[in-house]
Amino acid sequence: MKQIITSLLENDMYKFSMGQAIYFLFPDYKTTWTFKCRNKNVRFTAEMVKEIKRQIKAYCKLRFTEEELTYLDTIAWIRGSYVDFLRLWQPRYEDFEISRNAECGLSIEAKGTWLNTSMYEIPVLAIVNEVYFRMNYNYDELLASFQKKLELKTLSLINGTYDIGTFSEFGLRRRLSGEAQDLAVKMLCENNFKYHNSRCVGTSNVYLAKKHNVTPVGTMAHEWIMCVGQGNHKHNPAYSNWYSMEAWVKVYGVLNGTALTDAITTDCFLKDFQLTYATLFSGVRHDSGDPYEWGEKMIAHYTSLGINASSKTLLFSDSLDFERAHNLHAYFDGRAKVAFGIGTYLSNDTCVEPLNIVMKTTSCNGQDVAKISDTSGKGMCKNPEYVKYLQKTINWRMAHEK
Repeated sequence: MKQIITSLLENDMYKFSMGQAIYFLFPDYKTTWTFKCRNKNVRFTAEMVKEIKRQIKAYCKLRFTEEELTYLDTIAWIRGSYVDFLRLWQPRYEDFEISRNAECGLSIEAKGTWLNTSMYEIPVLAIVNEVYFRMNYNYDELLASFQKKLELKTLSLINGTYDIGTFSEFGLRRRLSGEAQDLAVKMLCENNFKYHNSRCVGTSNVYLAKKHNVTPVGTMAHEWIMCVGQGNHKHNPAYSNWYSMEAWVKVYGVLNGTALTDAITTDCFLKDFQLTYATLFSGVRHDSGDPYEWGEKMIAHYTSLGINASSKTLLFSDSLDFERAHNLHAYFDGRAKVAFGIGTYLSNDTCVEPLNIVMKTTSCNGQDVAKISDTSGKGMCKNPEYVKYLQKTINWRMAHEK
């Protein structure tokens, strides 16, 4: 099988945004990342695991080219000193432990500095996906079904079946293949001028953003709130959002992008998302829970702070397709800026079920970390007692703090 990840730019934009902040503020933090396959009927064979190891070894031999570094240097919020760090940076295969010691037949853990291990998540998931689908199915048949569905999706925007406003392609981690994601970004962006009320403004995949001259999209992930807020043993984890936003603003000033609301529930997030942060961040991202309830809650919160919600972006990114995005856009349009990050539906919609795989931070600085989102079952922690403790701190704060 040919090499799957061929450039270190082939990562989500938020990994570089977070990576820069980690570089300046938390270069000594250590993290553990753990892979999990949520599909109950999926089994990785010994041959697949062998190929995944080979692909990760090949990925670890890559280095940023000067052309790639020059491109990163053109992104407004990326500093030259971080680009200079990336000139020296390389993935380490020694950070990985890969075996078949898991129910699905594949176990992957990465341990090391947060600077390193944060960068591994997305390429590893892309590798696992592509190996699985190429070795478990007739790949040419999958690609043909993917292309047919993609053409129909594009047509549905051209003929106005769906009007979804502004959206970006977010499918790198769960894509069918690099070839499929490339086709999706190319087709969606090339047809922009034909769409009625929809525009594909970019992709989370920095490599494809550079290749197709579109915007690389992404601010932060749950790992930022979890590690900043819970990785320091002196912090009360119920204040994870405050610690993480304070650190983010130290690095980015007024170029803060989109705040993620559901690392320890949106209700707890709103305790800390007061006037300063609500003003400085351009908007908020939804990733769990009922999107309509969430959107209403965010608009009401902005209004209570005296901020015109129509000046802020509601970015929806949870399990979207065009129909869901169309309905959300129709509901919230005019009340706020509405945008969508659409993943698996655009990068791995074929005649077979996509994988539901994740690779999450499970410890930081030797301490358990966890996510308690607005939907049960989306978190991942090795220590159930820590999850109970985290929930207890959140409950106490919500009950006692005005």
